[in-house]
Amino acid sequence: MDNNVSRFLFDKRDHELIRIVNDVQRGKSSVKYARRFYSPYFHPHGIKEMTETRGLRIAFAVVHLLSSLEVGGMEDRINALRSLRNEVLDTAEGPMPKNTARVLLQIMKDLVRAHGDYRKQLELAHDFRTTAPGKPRVVRRQLKRYHLLEMPEEWNQIAFDDHVHDVNTKGRKSSTHLVMDAWIKGIRRLRVIHYNHIEPRFAAELLEAAKILDIDVRIGIEFFARFRDKYVQLIWVPRGFADAQAFLCFLAEPAVMKVMEAGRQVSLYQQQYVPALLRKFNQSHRLELNQTYGIELPPINEPDFLAYVGMGQKSRLHLAKFIHDQMLKVLQAQTERLRAEYPSASPERCSDITRWIESMNTLDLEAVIDRYLEPEKNPEIRYPETPDDGPDVPELLRLTPFELLVRLTQLYSGYRVTLNLTHLKAEDVLELLYDCQGMITRLEIFNLKDHAAGKTAHIAEISRLQEAINKGSAIRLKQIIRQIIERLKQSGAATNTQQIDKLITILYDIDMFKSYYSGKPLKARIGSDSTGRSPKVHGMGLVIRETLPKRAQRQIMQDCRTDIRETIPIRINAYKYTVYIPKETGRPFEKVLDRLAAVLPVLSRLGLAHREGWQVQAASTRMAHPGNIVTLGGAQKETVNGLYLNPPELPESRRLFRWSYLNSHLKNALKVLLGFIPAFLTFALTKDWWVLAYGGAFIWFG
Repeated sequence: MDNNVSRFLFDKRDHELIRIVNDVQRGKSSVKYARRFYSPYFHPHGIKEMTETRGLRIAFAVVHLLSSLEVGGMEDRINALRSLRNEVLDTAEGPMPKNTARVLLQIMKDLVRAHGDYRKQLELAHDFRTTAPGKPRVVRRQLKRYHLLEMPEEWNQIAFDDHVHDVNTKGRKSSTHLVMDAWIKGIRRLRVIHYNHIEPRFAAELLEAAKILDIDVRIGIEFFARFRDKYVQLIWVPRGFADAQAFLCFLAEPAVMKVMEAGRQVSLYQQQYVPALLRKFNQSHRLELNQTYGIELPPINEPDFLAYVGMGQKSRLHLAKFIHDQMLKVLQAQTERLRAEYPSASPERCSDITRWIESMNTLDLEAVIDRYLEPEKNPEIRYPETPDDGPDVPELLRLTPFELLVRLTQLYSGYRVTLNLTHLKAEDVLELLYDCQGMITRLEIFNLKDHAAGKTAHIAEISRLQEAINKGSAIRLKQIIRQIIERLKQSGAATNTQQIDKLITILYDIDMFKSYYSGKPLKARIGSDSTGRSPKVHGMGLVIRETLPKRAQRQIMQDCRTDIRETIPIRINAYKYTVYIPKETGRPFEKVLDRLAAVLPVLSRLGLAHREGWQVQAASTRMAHPGNIVTLGGAQKETVNGLYLNPPELPESRRLFRWSYLNSHLKNALKVLLGFIPAFLTFALTKDWWVLAYGGAFIWFG
């Protein structure tokens, strides 16, 4: 406990809540608190309610879930998530139960992360207890504080993300954590991408977590196929399964297992270059980095790096992030040494120290490290992005897109295939759509990560091509193809000749090309490509602005002006509808109302239950300025590494007395006193009888 915290602030239950959270994080929960984590199938209004307060039960479930990534298994995470859902949703109070539950989960996540800062934990614990009753004013204040948009309590918003990663590829979160964070943001549809194959146990966890939180989750497997001098990425999503068990049975079929094993070999092949890249960084780039920035970064330990990757597929992103974390620790240690040296240093040395710390504080470490890991800096290392004909190249990487999709479609008749447009231009997309004969059913028309990197100049032309295909206009299609051919001719590149000939072939076979998408539009997909690792890129989640409450739409306008969130240049039409559901009529009075409603149309909706929703026109997805798709996650616009010569003081709000954190018993006593004083004065100044003059206030309050 922090002895500097005034006894007039916070409550005993706040300290108890923190004690449980910290004990669980330190691994002390197995004996003392295990009895509190009763079966997750018990209802929170049942026996659980008699054993512990709701706040402490939620705290234990959250910390158990967040700690299970390192030390627990799938069953532990799923049970913790099920308990969380029961606690925060089934027992939510007030007129905003879902938004209240979202805020409570976010506060508890921050409480766990604030381990070591007791004052911060106390504030969060108190915020949790004051938010739990579900008062709209308090809930909305917390939503704004955490940059969460208010969602309709009908939970009918069109919030989605068609491209995210979990810890099994290059993401940071386990499947359960990913689904929980998606629910906190208000996402209702999620597509999680795996590379080359999917392990049944990971699919089971993802689908079970999604079922608990009622999120529509699709699992996409991203394959790589050879196209000219590069690989294109095709995301295969099997569809049409009755439930999660049916999907798992599909994965257990011999033909599917054979493809998954082939994909597993591709993943192993694609990871081979990472250890070589690590060794090259240690031998060469690390020394250059140390000399350039005046630091002493030690060699990167390979076993530590592999432990950091964990169950994921090691990649350049993992290596860059690991080096970033190690370099930041070195910079922090050196800043501490320079801070100690500063008081006794000469004026010239003080100036050098100040300049070094300021430059390191704003240094974009991610960009610096990424530059050293680029193929141009390591020509002797074979990167998997470039096609190769060596004997060790796996079978799947030798297939063309058409050959790959033919093999996949033989596994299951129901599927969707999305073409990832990264590094592709309109001529590439046109050729791939033609070659694959309609087996490509979706285009990832917008990728937030590519958008942040400025790699979306080609998207507008691809969007026009998609619109022309969906309209089925041969004239419009021919115009676009001729424009592409003319652009390629003007570029003068010798490599374009073969592609121009192919486009001319498509031009003369336009009717066949149209037939591939007649009756089944080529739809769009929009995703963040979020891994949860880079603060410079928007986190997961997108929403159609019109499907949110008016208050949330006004908040979006404010957030966009301050760069908290962004409206991307994509527009999707969505129309609101209302479904009226007749109730069963059993009582005579209700039957009379039904007869009146049949005679008088104005009463036709009397006594009917109604449900509102949104109909999305997926084929209307197009590039537009302004768009109506808003990011749910934020992005860090400025680079700040937290290195200061003089560490910033605590915010004024944490140094001064705050009424909101006053002890509840003391606060209630003060409120009673504030009401008692005017009541006493009123009786004392208006009553002649001494009993009422001096005792009236006590009688009235009693």
